[in-house]
Amino acid sequence: MKIKDILPGKIGFGTAPLGNMFRNIPEEEAFATVEEAWNQGIRYFDTAPFYGAGLSEIRLGHVLAQYPRNEFVISTKVGRIILDEVEDVNARDLGEKGEIFKYGRPNKIVNDYSGDATLRSIDDSLKRLQTDHLDIVWVHDVAQDFYGDEWLSMFESARKGAFRVLDKLRDEGVIKAWGLGVNRVEPIEIIMALENTHPDGFLLAGRYSLLDHDRALQRLMPEALRQGLSIVAGGPYSSGVLVGGTHFEYAPATPEMLNKVAKIKAIADEYGVSMKSAGLQFSLANPAVAAAIPGSSKPGRIAEDIEALNATIPTEFWQQLRAHNLINASAPVPSNNK
Repeated sequence: MKIKDILPGKIGFGTAPLGNMFRNIPEEEAFATVEEAWNQGIRYFDTAPFYGAGLSEIRLGHVLAQYPRNEFVISTKVGRIILDEVEDVNARDLGEKGEIFKYGRPNKIVNDYSGDATLRSIDDSLKRLQTDHLDIVWVHDVAQDFYGDEWLSMFESARKGAFRVLDKLRDEGVIKAWGLGVNRVEPIEIIMALENTHPDGFLLAGRYSLLDHDRALQRLMPEALRQGLSIVAGGPYSSGVLVGGTHFEYAPATPEMLNKVAKIKAIADEYGVSMKSAGLQFSLANPAVAAAIPGSSKPGRIAEDIEALNATIPTEFWQQLRAHNLINASAPVPSNNK
């Protein structure tokens, strides 16, 4: 089943923040955020064992357990096993992702893309999520941003292990779909060219956003459309920098990036456009994108996301961004005919 046929709407909820991303989030606040997402009509929830060493899945499962399972869609990820053993969170090697989950659980995280680890990861996720099945499974972070020069060997491990297991589980009806969940374009381009591997779509975080979209636009999106493989756009606000935060790509934003954001915001202010609307609607305008999944750890942010999705953006705003070379001239932009 194709990803676009599974997702219940254009917007989902990315739950990385529920794993105590960047800060120690009170349990009540995390639960209230999931509740508010449900109350606002969101029915697609994306999570991963990596998010707080299982904390995001635990918190999400705690809230969703009260609702009928057939009324929502869950995607989670494989590639990491979370052990009962604890470790020094400051000693973890998370590649470019640094210390983003240093406030999560201290459980040891083991990278493993083998077939056996994939099955174990799914079983562990089912328990943490308090559910009996998963809808979509992404193979997580098998890319250069996490593994550096070793990423191709990790990709090969996933090809021989996780990909084959997930193909089988999908064909047997245990899961509905699978694909890659990555922060880089290259792994998706490689897997789309493989024979005897049949993903259903991809979660691409941060690489098709208002601030960073050139490479995905040129090759990945046209090929995904050609193959009928939809993209879920993760990180439409680019780790928060687009909407007033200080992080881009999980690290402090550079002066150059802050300057780019300031230029976009000046034009947005001129036309009365919120930065959330600009970021969310830009990602969704590409026909290869089936949904976007902004993340939040505050209940009030959810209504802002829904409002941003439905806001009307003047055509002139996009024209000005193009005129100032702030977006690629060939990038699709939303129609204001709502």
